[in-house]
Amino acid sequence: MANPYAGEVVLHLDGQPQVAKLTLGALAELESALGADSLAALAERFETGRFSSRDVLALIVAGLRGGGWQGTAADLRAVDIAGGPVAAARAAAELLARAFALPGE
Repeated sequence: MANPYAGEVVLHLDGQPQVAKLTLGALAELESALGADSLAALAERFETGRFSSRDVLALIVAGLRGGGWQGTAADLRAVDIAGGPVAAARAAAELLARAFALPGE
């Protein structure tokens, strides 16, 4: 079960629930992976709908790794994400929103 107040989101990979969250380390990994000049710029991509599948994949991998998952982007390409690409994009956006929201917002 995910704790939204801790910034957690649950994804089901091959039918198994995995908790994802954007820790500081995960955010740094994400910034590096996407060559983003700032996290605000990355958040803006999602807010305006100008994100790519690469952005979604990097966000999901960083979030899963922040939640303790030991996989890589290559591993994620080979699993079934419940709900498909649309659910993955929603989870990525939710990870970003929860990472920067105060409880109760």
